Amino acid sequence: MPRTRLPIRRVEEYAPEPLPRAQWPGTLAPVQQLLDDGLDLAPVTVLVGDNGVGKSTLVEAMALAFGMGPEGGSTMSGHSTRPSESQLWEHLVLVRELGAAKSGFFLRAETMHGVFTYLEDHPGARPEPVFHERSHGESFLDFVIDRSEWPGLWILDEPESALSFSGCLALIGLLQSIVDTGRGQVVLSTHSPVLAAFPGAAIHEVGEWGIRRADWSDLDLVRNQRAFLESPERYLRHLS
Repeated sequence: MPRTRLPIRRVEEYAPEPLPRAQWPGTLAPVQQLLDDGLDLAPVTVLVGDNGVGKSTLVEAMALAFGMGPEGGSTMSGHSTRPSESQLWEHLVLVRELGAAKSGFFLRAETMHGVFTYLEDHPGARPEPVFHERSHGESFLDFVIDRSEWPGLWILDEPESALSFSGCLALIGLLQSIVDTGRGQVVLSTHSPVLAAFPGAAIHEVGEWGIRRADWSDLDLVRNQRAFLESPERYLRHLS
């Protein structure tokens, strides 16, 4: 299997301009740990955790520091509607490997509709699919297929919101092909136990404790969903 030259080998704080820890998002434990200790990235890095713990803040900052638009798209994308991103990216240093690709793609399921409209309004030199003519999940996968031959960094923020069970499996297959052929690196934020099972991924559980390495079978995400599927009535009866 070809070895991927990692577009991001490690993420560290930009020492000359530290982020105040008393100012959001510096108040989040995972952000504090990233800034204090740095974070090494693998060819495939998966971040999991509950809502609001800082997963999207971390991957968004990596994407912006790499030169991608905050609402998704490729490096140097000019797509933006309503700025809402944190300034964390301005305080990060991305440690690269020599000769690694400088291109990349940031996929956020909730904003891809706007990205597809931007692509239609600003067509490139080569023809590409009309993504709006496909379903949400199909267009998401079509985008990955269409860009899969380009080497670089793939950052995905909770893509399962666009995908079915089979769609999640298809996405893993597409991304694994990109990594296995040495064309790219993947950083993935997810609530999906299916996507978290990405073969060979370095899994980091994100929460009020900060960031910790974890095995798939030990994730709260996996234990909770397994328990629900075994006995959904135990959970649902408390909702009424």
